Amino acid sequence: MAKGRILQVIQSSIKVITQDEADFISLTDIARHKDAGHTDDIIKNWMRNRNTIELLGFWKRYTTLI
Repeated sequence: MAKGRILQVIQSSIKVITQDEADFISLTDIARHKDAGHTDDIIKNWMRNRNTIELLGFWKRYTTLI
């Protein structure tokens, strides 16, 4: 069963869920800090960013080696 907790970051609450010893941070909560009305656009733009794509590629490569 997943366990949750809240991080307080720059006056914003960010949910963190722990499941099978892995932590998952809510991107929606992070995006809500920037613009609560357009969290979907913020996440879509972040996912299209070249640096994000490279980061996810490195992360995928690293996690498959473990």
